[in-house]
Amino acid sequence: MQTMQLSAHPAFMPGTVRKVTAWCGVVGPWLQARWVVSPSSSLVLPAGTGPRRADELWTTTCFEIFAKPQGGEAYAEFNFAPSQSWAAYDFSAWRQGMADRPVSHDPVITHSKEGEDLVLEVALPLADLPHLPADLAMTCVIEEQGGAKSYWAAAHASAEKPDFHDPSCFAIALGPPHAL
Repeated sequence: MQTMQLSAHPAFMPGTVRKVTAWCGVVGPWLQARWVVSPSSSLVLPAGTGPRRADELWTTTCFEIFAKPQGGEAYAEFNFAPSQSWAAYDFSAWRQGMADRPVSHDPVITHSKEGEDLVLEVALPLADLPHLPADLAMTCVIEEQGGAKSYWAAAHASAEKPDFHDPSCFAIALGPPHAL
């Protein structure tokens, strides 16, 4: 189980959101992830649609996991919206060769309020991740009322624009299957 504080990209500072905490861990055959956004009173949340695959979730509030086998160039991107919409993509190298990633079934996505905070939780089958061991990145796009968008990651490689695909964002090591 790993917990980290994400930071907003300096070129896209948030309105009222002050903190995003991300957590992930393996429970049985699942990767479980959790993001806590504090405070969440100004968040724009997409309307509930139920579980379905959808593109361009990152244009509003969206939570993301990137997974790259250790030592490899190819990686997968998973997007999760509070509406329960999701997306999964494969890349052959940094921002190259994008294609839909097949998954065994819809990820389980829930969100709730805990006081002033929004909590988004995801359960994703380990079988849907790239080969382990892997390096993971947990990120999010936060849209607030009035149109302000902020981009949160463990690290930002460029001060000019956010890039969640950058190797510096892959800050979590997920061990091989037998070590889990």
